[in-house]
Amino acid sequence: MVNCCGLVSEKNIPVPLKNIAVDLQVQDHVVSVSSSLQYVNEEDSPLEAVFVFPLPADAAVCHFSAKIGEQEIVAEVQDRQSAKDQYDDAVSSGQQAFLLEESEESQILTDRQTDRQSAKDQYDDAVSSGQQAFLLEESEESSDVFRLSVGCLSPGQNATITIIYVMELAMQADHALRFCLPAVLNPRYTPAGSGGGIVSEVSSVSAIPYSLSLSVHVRSSNPVSKIESNCRLDPLEFLNSDHTHATVNLSLGHMFDKDVELFVYYENTHQPTAVVEAGVATAPPGSLMADPVLMISLYPEFPEEVMSSLASQGEFIFVIDRSGSMDCMMHHGEGAQVRIKSAKDTLLLLLKSLPMGCYFNIYGFGSHFESFFPQSVVYSQDTMEEAVKRVQQMRADMGGTEILQPLEHIYSQPCYPDHPRQLFIFTDGEVCNTKQVLDLVKSNVYSHRCFSFGIGEGASTALISGMAREGSGHAQFITGTDRMQPKVMQSLRFALQPAVDNISVNWTLPDGVTVDTLSPPICVLFQGQRAIIYAQLKGQSSGSCEGAVMLKYNLKNQPVTNQLNFTLKPTQDTGLAVHRLAVRSVIGRLEQEERAGGADVEEIKRKMVELSIQAGVSCVHTAFIGVNKNNRQTVTGPLLQRRVPTQRLFGMSAKGCVPMMMKCANRRMMQHAPVMMCDMATPKIAYCSAKLGAAAAPPIAFCSAMVQCDGMSQLEEPEPHQDPLLQLITLQKAAGFWELDASLARVIGKAEDQVTNQKPEQVDGSVWATVLALIWLNAFKKDDQVEWQFMAMKAVSWIHLQKVGTLSQCVCAGNLLLDCQVSEDMLGI
Repeated sequence: MVNCCGLVSEKNIPVPLKNIAVDLQVQDHVVSVSSSLQYVNEEDSPLEAVFVFPLPADAAVCHFSAKIGEQEIVAEVQDRQSAKDQYDDAVSSGQQAFLLEESEESQILTDRQTDRQSAKDQYDDAVSSGQQAFLLEESEESSDVFRLSVGCLSPGQNATITIIYVMELAMQADHALRFCLPAVLNPRYTPAGSGGGIVSEVSSVSAIPYSLSLSVHVRSSNPVSKIESNCRLDPLEFLNSDHTHATVNLSLGHMFDKDVELFVYYENTHQPTAVVEAGVATAPPGSLMADPVLMISLYPEFPEEVMSSLASQGEFIFVIDRSGSMDCMMHHGEGAQVRIKSAKDTLLLLLKSLPMGCYFNIYGFGSHFESFFPQSVVYSQDTMEEAVKRVQQMRADMGGTEILQPLEHIYSQPCYPDHPRQLFIFTDGEVCNTKQVLDLVKSNVYSHRCFSFGIGEGASTALISGMAREGSGHAQFITGTDRMQPKVMQSLRFALQPAVDNISVNWTLPDGVTVDTLSPPICVLFQGQRAIIYAQLKGQSSGSCEGAVMLKYNLKNQPVTNQLNFTLKPTQDTGLAVHRLAVRSVIGRLEQEERAGGADVEEIKRKMVELSIQAGVSCVHTAFIGVNKNNRQTVTGPLLQRRVPTQRLFGMSAKGCVPMMMKCANRRMMQHAPVMMCDMATPKIAYCSAKLGAAAAPPIAFCSAMVQCDGMSQLEEPEPHQDPLLQLITLQKAAGFWELDASLARVIGKAEDQVTNQKPEQVDGSVWATVLALIWLNAFKKDDQVEWQFMAMKAVSWIHLQKVGTLSQCVCAGNLLLDCQVSEDMLGI
């Protein structure tokens, strides 16, 4: 079988990336990730390999090295211009070199863009003259996409590239800590007239020729309950008796053809923690790296009476991606649902869960956008029914993915007094102007909270996590066999929580010790979600080694205080992960200050460079530079280029062409077609032309959107049998009740006359129907309670308003009819 894996030679010689080895070191909720990429040039000519791949958007890259044969080059962070000067000197004298640069915001200084292009030109000059060079670039359009160029590998030569980064692990609805190693990188839609950059260079593939090995070591202050994955793991091994140290490996033979997700479960997940990391003895005295750094993790717990009440105020705006990519499957396994279908089912659940009296609207977007109502409307039976009808008609038929325009329109609409705006955005995250979108969300942070959802593998972490971060909300990723509904309902629970205000952090420390808070001010808190604070500890205590931090805030005009006591003694075996994450936090704040402009821009730049060099974490003003001064041998012969693919789910057409709906038959056709890149300005790239025979299909061009080829018809799939829970959701009225009719009887599995005849006398039909629905949910859909809990709360509230005196009789009759044993306490009535 021929593997069409991006760009291969005419003889079907595979790309040179052979293996990716990943080691994870998890300390509580922080992970250090070491990824080693092994290349081998199996061709007869010198080779340049180009690998476009995703990394988490919030990762701090802190190490970059290369081993060529027996020679190892380790990069160090330097001032950007100094690094480039050293790189120039190296390649001009025939030495091996590589350069790693972070992304730059194009609007900061135009001469930096010139520097970046100069570095690329120097790299091209080096490899074209036979010198070995390495270039790792972060996309200017999106911080979660990188391009690694490995230049001038001689025939038969090996090269191993190692990248290390640290990051915090996000908490899921079931209290697991999630780590994702992204393999799928979807092409990002590029609006007509804009440059595609790195994100438009993703190759089309049907198979990945390299494998993945992954090992995980977990150390925690709390016992490890279990570690799960969407991929097959070897048995979990505990390395001590209290289960705070464990290891597990990805099973052998895994092909890196989908995202690898790991879920780490601890006992007492919500217990606040404090980690003190010792400073570096060789760092300048008084610097951040020399002093201990404290990382505080707090889990605010709101009073039960606050959480048990359902807020009736708010403006809920749902923004649904309707681009062609949303017609792809959620995953490649059995029973997978189309993304747009899953989004529609979820939207129906949200509409039924909204409280009476709120405002709402729904937007769909692609190459253009439309809204259900000219402006948000009051939630009522009539407006809900109209919205449900339109949701059922939604299709993935609106072209490319342009999210900026609908957001601009939403933010231009005036907010309703006493109805805080809650924005829910559903997308597979394939856009090229990520930074523009994030800037827009951030500029409107005081008028709304943003809850974002990445649908399917390959969704941009930079876009999804960034919108939630800049919009003081919460991000969720729905991948693999995940159901969208439970995760969305968790975010709705957050949105319905009252806004927390007047947040402050206060410290109690022994005499002689002071603290500098390094994190930006906390502006949002959610029940059960982690709030992280980084702080630099200065001075020494001559007495007590204990401290305390107090998180104070107002909740419904009531003051609340959460306190954590901690020891100042450094924690063992933390490396420098806490320092580097703290530095990343400080640099991020300084970058925002620099973009805002002002008289102190040069001083801000100086601080960023100083922190970056001391911590070994790159920023926009520094770069990793590595030079092999021992090898000046010139490589001769024509230089070939191979583009190493990252698995993608679909293609898109150039400059505004409408994405096609790819069904299974079309995918089979695609696998037998040669592939070529749309960018014809790079003549040294070899195009894929597998052995197809005389009846080969015409070449298919891939750019930022998929061209629907002649003769490829869209295959319609029959509507699957509707889930009874979804049917019951559809039947509920906006006020929370159900009507007594044949449709309800069918859902609960009874004949209409059975349901009618068993109704207690003197009980209204809608009350009886609503009690039956609640009993059925609690008896047969208990595992899905997170999805229907708000619907049930509305139903219970409605029943209480009816002042029914025979509820006990209703519950008994309902249990008898449905053959259940559900108590009134379980129903909440």
